[in-house]
Amino acid sequence: MITRRDFVGGTAGAMTGVAFVGCELMSAAHVHAQPAARRREVVVNGRRVKTVDVHAHCAFPEVMALMGLKVNPASLVMGAERIRAMDEQGIDVEALSVNAYWYKADRDLARQLIALQNEKLAELCAAQPDRFVAFASVALQHPDLAAEQLEHAVKKLGLRGAAIGGSVNGEELADPKFHPFWAKAEELSCLVFIHPQANPDFEKRLKGNGGLINVIGNPLETTIALSHMIFEGTLDRFPGLKICAAHGGGYLPSYAARSDAGCVTFPDRCAAVTLKKKPTEYLRQMYFDSIIFTSEALRHLVAEVGASQIVMGTDYPFPWTKTSVDHILNTPGLSDAERAAMLGGTAAKLLGIEA
Repeated sequence: MITRRDFVGGTAGAMTGVAFVGCELMSAAHVHAQPAARRREVVVNGRRVKTVDVHAHCAFPEVMALMGLKVNPASLVMGAERIRAMDEQGIDVEALSVNAYWYKADRDLARQLIALQNEKLAELCAAQPDRFVAFASVALQHPDLAAEQLEHAVKKLGLRGAAIGGSVNGEELADPKFHPFWAKAEELSCLVFIHPQANPDFEKRLKGNGGLINVIGNPLETTIALSHMIFEGTLDRFPGLKICAAHGGGYLPSYAARSDAGCVTFPDRCAAVTLKKKPTEYLRQMYFDSIIFTSEALRHLVAEVGASQIVMGTDYPFPWTKTSVDHILNTPGLSDAERAAMLGGTAAKLLGIEA
């Protein structure tokens, strides 16, 4: 059963019926409404910076019902709880996304579901334009339809890009069948946020203690997806793509040099597609959120991909989200300009948010 945080009340009717949920559509433990918090202002070297969170989950129970998904009413809280949490954490703007649960839907249902969901995302953002922007949902199992949905969402609804899973019904994002979607994303010059989802291929080995399907499976899904996009030539075919990978890009930035070495040591394994540059160099044309937990991990990610490619994420409503701003502020070795860019400057440019 899927739990949720229902966004009710507030400034407009559009705020009713949105759920703030975590990875795999699971909400964090129920939190009772609390008094409004003073809004934290984030300052770098005496200068106020606008912070942007690129990784925050929501869902719409009315839309989920089209796929037969049910809601646990015991977990309902007021929408003011989300704003209160943002104010406490120092988050000025959130880029909302819905984790894909509709990849099994046939074309007609997918068209109906996505149309309704994107309209609701747009209404929510219009009701709180200073606090929310959103990534569009797309029915990627029908790539030509997904391209149409993305164009409509960006041009007509004002959404800022698309959020997609790390694979689609077991098919890799680098599969040529998805080229129509990637072509449209490149044409629109909009950001595509790749978030992993439960992969049934991992379930047998990752079951048991530790929540390994999430802890290991999620970053592994992203690692595989990005690696295929590099090695199958997707990033060469569509060099203008703006891709942001969740959870710091998974394991890939931490072990990317093995990809380079693999092509040198076993050139026949890289011969099917002629890459225009070394595998590691493609990392510097993608973006990565900052959800990697330690200062040393963030420092290493900066060393591998460049500070200009890192944007802040919280993964709200999971408990570790309370530290995202301080994670960047407290990591040693970053310049003031790099901190400001990672906290919100880079994401604001990518998402068309006014400074």
